[in-house]
Amino acid sequence: MRACVLTATGGIDKLTITDVPDAPAPGAGEVRVAIRAAALNHLDLFVADGLPGTADRFPFVVGADGAGVVETVGPGVTNVQPGDRVLINPGISDYTCEFCRAGEHSLCVSYRLLGEHLPGTMAELVTVPAHNVMRGPNLSPALTWAEAASFSLVTLTAWRMLVTRAQLKPGETALIWGIGGGVSLTAMRIAKLLGARVIVTSSDDVKLAAAKQLGADVTLNHRTQQVAAEVRAVTNKRGVDVVVENVGAATWDDSLRCLRRGGRLVTCGATSGPHASLDLRRLFWHHWTIMGSTMGNAAEYAEVVRRLGQGELRPVVDRTFPLERTREAYERLAKGQQWGKVVVEVSS
Repeated sequence: MRACVLTATGGIDKLTITDVPDAPAPGAGEVRVAIRAAALNHLDLFVADGLPGTADRFPFVVGADGAGVVETVGPGVTNVQPGDRVLINPGISDYTCEFCRAGEHSLCVSYRLLGEHLPGTMAELVTVPAHNVMRGPNLSPALTWAEAASFSLVTLTAWRMLVTRAQLKPGETALIWGIGGGVSLTAMRIAKLLGARVIVTSSDDVKLAAAKQLGADVTLNHRTQQVAAEVRAVTNKRGVDVVVENVGAATWDDSLRCLRRGGRLVTCGATSGPHASLDLRRLFWHHWTIMGSTMGNAAEYAEVVRRLGQGELRPVVDRTFPLERTREAYERLAKGQQWGKVVVEVSS
């Protein structure tokens, strides 16, 4: 089968399109999916660079997000059948540990992600547990393959951050850094869906204008404006209830300055660097809550897919590239040029 693979770590110049052995025939409880489209996440850049604990077998098929058609099902599979159009949840757990039994699959001690720890979706075929596929909902107009591929990782991640972890409430105010990226853009839309006031940042005024059209209440250019001062001004010195962080070192101090007393910060990433400082006296004096969050569980995934079926949270697609131009897709993501998701069309 054709696939985009890493031949080694060290950057996107190590990507190539080649033939690799077909994904294995599905065993008990598994399905094999013929991939139509795969979407990029910042994670894919980290994997290409050599994120510790990820790809160590080469050639390694990249890509976490994907959607396609069920080709074959293994024994015992009842939730889908060959020919079904499906979305893929890229987070794979063992469904047997104490966390899985409690419904917290993303805390599983064996939790693995496609395209990070396991061969990914940027191939003509992928074999995954049947738990990890769900029929795409019927929408009008129909969900495109690019939209379907763009949905799972960022929507599940943002939903868990805002709904489960931060428990954002109607009337509260949230600050979201770096609008235009997949998680941030989805988080903004979820926050508006929950009835919150949303402040977003970007270094690109065009992206800020687009965010305004999608419902952002306040837009700030973090290259030309002092975000913490502006947030204090627009909240009458109170600060925001929730900060959605995925930038890390470059924004951490300002994120804390933007929090109100008793505020919550939830983080799922560190694109500018993983190390940040914290004055513990400020933490306990201001009664802040700082939370980590990664992906989500099966119930949360079912809920976001249900919401998609109601016409909510339809993905924003930036641009689609053919498989042979996957490296260009990576370059666009690396330059931060995207508005929404960058997608690779694997097969037609």
